Amino acid sequence: MSHDKSPDKLVYMANQIGKFFVSQGPEQAIAGTQEHIRKFWDPRMRSAIFAHLDQGGAGLEPHVREALTRLKDAAAAH
Repeated sequence: MSHDKSPDKLVYMANQIGKFFVSQGPEQAIAGTQEHIRKFWDPRMRSAIFAHLDQGGAGLEPHVREALTRLKDAAAAH
């Protein structure tokens, strides 16, 4: 996976992941997106998308935004 940390590229990638899961229903779209990003994104990529989320998360689909919020909160709890 590319380690491109530009917000536009990361938003695009996160939204593409979210689109894959959306047909499984709203909660599974959130959970699937969250799990995929947790497992497969480099920590630097997650940090960059969390920073983008903290700045308003422009361009993120609503279920992707929720997945990232949950992932960020879970990471902060550990």
